Amino acid sequence: MNRLWLSRSEPTSVCPTPGKWAPFAAAAVAAMLLAGCGGGDSAANGGAAANSASASPTTAAPLADEALNDNDVYGTGPNDSVADAKEAVAVSHHSVTIGGKAIAYTARAGHLTTIDASTSQPNAKMFYVAYTADNPDPSKPRPVTFFYNGGPGSSSVYLLLGSFGPKRIQSSFPNFTPPAPYKLLDNPDSLLDRSDLVFINPVGTGYSAAIAPFKNKDFWGVDQDARSIDRFIQRYLTLYNRWNSPKFLFGESYGTARSAVVSWVLHEDGIELNGITLQSSILDYANAVSAIGLFPTLAADAFYYNKDSISPPPTDLPAYMQQVMNFATNTLMPIAQAPNPADGGFVNTRLNMTLPVAQQMQQYLGVDPITLIQQYGNPAGFGNFFGTLVPGTAIGQYDGRATSINTGIGPFILPNAGGNDPSITNVAGVYTVEWNDYLHNGLKYTSTSSFVDLNDQVFNNWDFSHTDPTGAAKGGGNTLYTAGDLAATMTLNPDLKVFSANGYYDAVTPFFQTALTLASMPLDPSLQSNIMTRRYPSGHMIYLDDPSRTAMKADLSSFYDNVMANRPAILRVLNRQHPPGMKQ
Repeated sequence: MNRLWLSRSEPTSVCPTPGKWAPFAAAAVAAMLLAGCGGGDSAANGGAAANSASASPTTAAPLADEALNDNDVYGTGPNDSVADAKEAVAVSHHSVTIGGKAIAYTARAGHLTTIDASTSQPNAKMFYVAYTADNPDPSKPRPVTFFYNGGPGSSSVYLLLGSFGPKRIQSSFPNFTPPAPYKLLDNPDSLLDRSDLVFINPVGTGYSAAIAPFKNKDFWGVDQDARSIDRFIQRYLTLYNRWNSPKFLFGESYGTARSAVVSWVLHEDGIELNGITLQSSILDYANAVSAIGLFPTLAADAFYYNKDSISPPPTDLPAYMQQVMNFATNTLMPIAQAPNPADGGFVNTRLNMTLPVAQQMQQYLGVDPITLIQQYGNPAGFGNFFGTLVPGTAIGQYDGRATSINTGIGPFILPNAGGNDPSITNVAGVYTVEWNDYLHNGLKYTSTSSFVDLNDQVFNNWDFSHTDPTGAAKGGGNTLYTAGDLAATMTLNPDLKVFSANGYYDAVTPFFQTALTLASMPLDPSLQSNIMTRRYPSGHMIYLDDPSRTAMKADLSSFYDNVMANRPAILRVLNRQHPPGMKQ
């Protein structure tokens, strides 16, 4: 992937220094808070009581933006770190129309300093972009949602400019998006009408780095990373006075595994979440390339390119996918569960599978049954599917609708950890250009360091070992399992709700494998109803498909509304305060 470079500008500030609040009347202090002052740490250069109501826009003077030029050097290698622990933020003011209603909001881009839990010494500077509504309804609690992508080693720029922030890229996806010029759009599908939004860049991505004597690699592991995100969230809650706000997590890809672990770490620190969104889940790495879990996604790809030969021809994708899942469950799964011990498992399907079964599979996948008998059960063999389903064309593994030329040098281009998958290359250019432009001109933040959107060094040095809430080892190699962490959090916080979203055309985190993982995790059956599942005719990055993004926003709106409206915990608290029969 491209590495992003930024230019420079100078900072400004309108805030008084600490200890200078006394001369100001209460109303003036409130106005300064709304302008981005205070919040518990003047070093943040713009901390704000984000839940406060601002003065009437007809009487208040326009709020001034505060640009920030950051000259720190943020190295992204395993042994890199920064020397200082200062917090600074650029502040800018905007408006977006969502559902026909204009929402004024403040954007902040900068760093928060996290601390080591044992020593309380600063250990990392973490870059973030936050969006907070300026005029929230004072009668309703205003949620805050923390976003991150996955990798491990990905910054949050993909979610920030693609999904539910107030701005989004305009692309030709799933087709290749031509070179610049581009246009950054207001996002009518933004989640800002339901929640304030905070996009986090884990250490080693974006402009986030360890503070010496700590090093970046100290944070590159399942448990280390979760504790780091936990500390960032706590710092944000303190600085911006949000401890009493409803709290949500939104993770994509490895970010879903991160959310499962972070939810437990937060719980252990006394912070209970209201909701978690899992987009394109991978909670069980041992089954990440399961042939059973992947099969319906390959069938969806064949359906998209009219390569299936099912009779009668399917016309409705969701109904057809249910048919394929039934076939995978009732026909293929029994084969997988009765392997030949002599050759180690499901790979023996080439011996056990009957020709009629292979012919049925051909109808779904459009692949020669002899090839299936030779390759099925070895997930690596499915790699040929993406290069041969459509002759001369490579189809995306992250999104099967995305294509690139697969002749000449095409088949020999190195995958670069997925960076040359057409699902990525067809949109990478617009992300690079628009992020550079938006960060400098829209968010008023510039840096002399390179912004690293995807850091392969993080993944290559990642510690996948993990200890779950029972004390069991649930990680290492390709065995990371974090569904147990999520189940533990949901068990001890029965009010926690989960929204699970997948794209039908995503072969990296297949939708059927997500369903199997969530159904089999160690959760009391009564709590399964706390999980809301939705699927969309899109890929790994669901939001890059315009209709799917709009549909997912509608589903998220219902999810947030239901969480906020039907909260048994609130009712229990109210009943304790005002028992039935007691006069109000």
